[in-house]
Amino acid sequence: MQVADVFCSTCECALCSDCVPEHEQHPKVPLSQALEQHRSLLQERLGAVQTRLPQISDALSFVKEILHQLTSQRGSIEEDIQSSFEDLHKQLDVRKSVLLMELEVTYGLKQKVLQAQIDRLLRGDEDISSVCTQTEEALAGEACAANLQVERDLGERLGELAHLCIPSQPEENDQLDLILETDGLRKSIHNLGTILTTSAVASQSEAMGAGLEQSIVGHPASVTIVTRDKSGGACKSGNAILSAEVFTPDGSIIDGEIVDHKNGTYEFVYTVPKEGDFSLALRLYNQHIKGSPFKLKVIRASEVEVEVGGVVRTECQDCRPVQQQCSCQNRNPNFCECPFSSGTKGRNKGEFTNLQGVAASSIGRILIADSNNQCVQIFSNEGGFKSRFGVRGRTPGQLQRPTGVAVHPSGDIIIADYDNKWVSIFTSEGKFKAKLGSGRLMGPKGVSVDQNGHVIVVDNKACTVFIFQLTGKLITKFGSRGNGDKQFAGPHFAAVNKNNEIIITDFHNHSVKVFTPEGELVLKFGSNGEGNGQFNAPTGVAVDTNGNIIVADWGNSRIQVFDGSGSFLSYINTSADPLYGPQGLALTSDGHVVVADSGNHCFKVYRYLQ
Repeated sequence: MQVADVFCSTCECALCSDCVPEHEQHPKVPLSQALEQHRSLLQERLGAVQTRLPQISDALSFVKEILHQLTSQRGSIEEDIQSSFEDLHKQLDVRKSVLLMELEVTYGLKQKVLQAQIDRLLRGDEDISSVCTQTEEALAGEACAANLQVERDLGERLGELAHLCIPSQPEENDQLDLILETDGLRKSIHNLGTILTTSAVASQSEAMGAGLEQSIVGHPASVTIVTRDKSGGACKSGNAILSAEVFTPDGSIIDGEIVDHKNGTYEFVYTVPKEGDFSLALRLYNQHIKGSPFKLKVIRASEVEVEVGGVVRTECQDCRPVQQQCSCQNRNPNFCECPFSSGTKGRNKGEFTNLQGVAASSIGRILIADSNNQCVQIFSNEGGFKSRFGVRGRTPGQLQRPTGVAVHPSGDIIIADYDNKWVSIFTSEGKFKAKLGSGRLMGPKGVSVDQNGHVIVVDNKACTVFIFQLTGKLITKFGSRGNGDKQFAGPHFAAVNKNNEIIITDFHNHSVKVFTPEGELVLKFGSNGEGNGQFNAPTGVAVDTNGNIIVADWGNSRIQVFDGSGSFLSYINTSADPLYGPQGLALTSDGHVVVADSGNHCFKVYRYLQ
């Protein structure tokens, strides 16, 4: 067969000389040209496919990381299950020992009484039987003067025995019962523990609602998030790990609250204090959902009518003051000028991007959790930069949005790592030592240390306070989502007073709550508003040596001072250098209040006279 030098474009095949007549009506091109075109097309397709290799590699790494995290979570949960059930076994064994001991003690007391009565009855029986036998023998013998005295003695003894007090009625009873209400316990054990998960994926989940594109200054706005599985089917259960952040044009973050409706849908409620163009990021398991981040425009409210002295006048909603000046300067010394501020927006040493938590050490150091720069920066009490440490990442020793910081009496630095969902412990030189809370925490925001050296962790997402030993062993936890006395709505930071009571700022409930180390409510104060003692989302908190409580009032951009019973004392005067969205605060070793001014990308130090 002889192959012709032609190619049939219709049939896409090379033609032999015998077949050419059969393809007479078909368009044909030289075979060399066809081969060149095919090679060119093949090369193009090869290039297109090869470009997918890096995508597959990235996806493979990402999925492997998720699998690694999943395996790590399984290990942590398995450890928790083992530990919890071992504790339950120990408690059951202790209770068993206590019940057996109570049984022996109670039996012993009753047995002693009954045995003593038996002994007395036996002695009485023996005495009566003996005397009766002797008397019968005497009566059986011949009556004579020689036996008279013996018979007289027997008669007296019989008289005594006739009136002998014999305990014929039982002096104790035989009741020994056990009430062991196991039905409720068995039911509790049957329902003890739940493995929570969802099949939701970020790539299929979506958001909707008016608050997705526009909101009004100072007014709550909401967004609904619908979670879906890999096939796009709606998830029907809750407990997915969502995060939501509103980024201001200058890079700082505005907090909000995520409400889990437990049916696969969630609501994010937020309030923006100023107008402008913002960005709304919605993440599911740390991945952006469809369309995220969203462009958000915040506008001023329309004018509203306000009645003043019986006369109706119009007032812009945004013209109402957010910072209340203190009017008691001459009668309370808890405020003064602002000695200095330190920092500006940026990523270099001494610069910040969304600073959050603040701590002060006994050796004259100020520590700042620089959230978006993924580090902790350390300064002198005078504001001089000393050092910084932290590397962005999701492995132990790295940071992923640090929000809280505290100093342990040992000198170790404790950091709440919000997105890594654990607490990291570093040496005073910034060397990583350990982590705690992995697998338990959902969004640790604030940390503190109690009088026993235990680590207090405020879990913003779980609305729960955890108390750990420095080794990572969980001591106790308390709190849930809600507006009850022992509930929270987006709690932020914590402080501990000299009574070892734990003080928590309850952000969306606009209050401060004080608890015992066991989680019992001691005190609650504050309500939503702008007046003395009211809050618009409290954040940072500290306690002075007199037990007074200093609170950063985020939405009102001020700092308030209360006594130990929650009564309002004063403001710290910040008018010389106003705050904008204060976050964490602390008392320095030289008697100043240091506060993270997140909106102004700096920290400020005010004199605090106790």
